[in-house]
Amino acid sequence: MISVRKSGDRGSFNHGWLKTNHTFSFSDYYDPKFMGFRALRVINEDYIAGAEGFPTHGHRDMEIITYIISGALEHKDTLGTHSTIVPGEVQYMSAGTGIKHSEFNHLKDQETHLLQIWIVPNQEGHTPRYGQKSFLPQLAKKKFVLTVSPDGFEDSIAIHRDAYLWVGKPKSKEVIEYSMKPGRFAWVQLVKGSITLNGTVLQAGDGAALRDEPQLKIVAAGAGSDEAEFLLFDLD
Repeated sequence: MISVRKSGDRGSFNHGWLKTNHTFSFSDYYDPKFMGFRALRVINEDYIAGAEGFPTHGHRDMEIITYIISGALEHKDTLGTHSTIVPGEVQYMSAGTGIKHSEFNHLKDQETHLLQIWIVPNQEGHTPRYGQKSFLPQLAKKKFVLTVSPDGFEDSIAIHRDAYLWVGKPKSKEVIEYSMKPGRFAWVQLVKGSITLNGTVLQAGDGAALRDEPQLKIVAAGAGSDEAEFLLFDLD
């Protein structure tokens, strides 16, 4: 079964410096029908204006993943981390017992476009930690790359949850097939372009929850040299 969450149905807010779309209930947006999907609690699509960002604030007991679509984001936290994230990189922060951080777009004339993702950890009270990795070398060779897993499989980032995050970048008409193990669930979030997912059409910003779909067939639906970009979450 495939349940589509259309881009235009998300909770949307324009704060001037920040334009944001919430797939699931978050902050001032509340919809009891969309509180998350399995361990996937938050998918926020953010557009941060140049020379703007989130001041220092705290989190705890959440696995937080940032995926940069365009632009760049400076990160600082109470672990002593100070880094900049760019497209092709995945950032991971396990908030655990508590962490404070800030995120800032220092590109004065360019907004930064990103997805912020929260996944509920397998238990509370983990020691906070930070990870960041570029997957550009893998994406240059393959159209479908594992970036996050529970055990760091295939040089991915390890998180505290039985969850996998794949990045797909198929060109027009290219096909990606993915087998689901029994009892697993999937969420597909389309970043750009257009795809068909087991025959269901998704456009940029759309998401889809999948239950009892043992085999996924994803086809980039654009024309010519068009490339689609999507995230696939394999969830317990």
